Amino acid sequence: MRLDLKRRLGLAFGALIAMTLPAVAGLCEKRDFDGQSYAICTVEAAQEPDLRLWLNDAQGRTLGSFGAVRGTLAPGEALAFAMNAGMYHPDYKPVGLFKADGATEADLVTAGGGGNFGMLPNGVFCTGGKRPFQVIESRAFAKAEPACRLATQSGPMLVIDGKLHPRFLPDSDSRYIRNGVGVSPDGKTAWFAISDRAVTFHEFGRLFRDELGARDALYFDGSISRLYAPELNRSDFGRKMGPIIGLTGKSE
Repeated sequence: MRLDLKRRLGLAFGALIAMTLPAVAGLCEKRDFDGQSYAICTVEAAQEPDLRLWLNDAQGRTLGSFGAVRGTLAPGEALAFAMNAGMYHPDYKPVGLFKADGATEADLVTAGGGGNFGMLPNGVFCTGGKRPFQVIESRAFAKAEPACRLATQSGPMLVIDGKLHPRFLPDSDSRYIRNGVGVSPDGKTAWFAISDRAVTFHEFGRLFRDELGARDALYFDGSISRLYAPELNRSDFGRKMGPIIGLTGKSE
């Protein structure tokens, strides 16, 4: 009886997940590069309007998890993928620029400083502007003031105009699970990637430059990096997050 109940509960849970899966096929994949494995979710220009940034709920409380993000979706919507999207303070407010839903929650920071965010050059991931997707160095962003539907700032830059960040060392012993975003030279494709195991900045940057062909790429975070990708049967859990980025679609 107990085994049969577990089996029935498992079938019911599977059916519930199936009903809420987004009708987006081929979005996320597993890929190996240079001895490391990664999960990569690819978003094309036509999907840009469905890309979203989340931070707080309607009451101003930090969402902080993929489950909470899913709870904000309208009937008939599903979360195709999501990941943490930039660094944040202890109160979960973004460290740098954060713009979503027509509102700017935090301003651009151009000064250097300690930690990964302050390892200049850092940058901004911007969507819905002159090109569908852009990764722009923060000081260049301040001068250009591009129009962005969504914007999140983080650092360091991983790839700058086809070159790795100058402070990345091939023999570095600093290894973390890391995630970030890269953009194709024509701005029509954005790749969101997370490593399956701890990698160096140099290894992670080369994934975007040499494997994916990104001209510019931006680091989101490390150690707390997490991914929601039902297509890969993956929903990472852990500490509460600040900014979260993801793609929505119609549920099947």
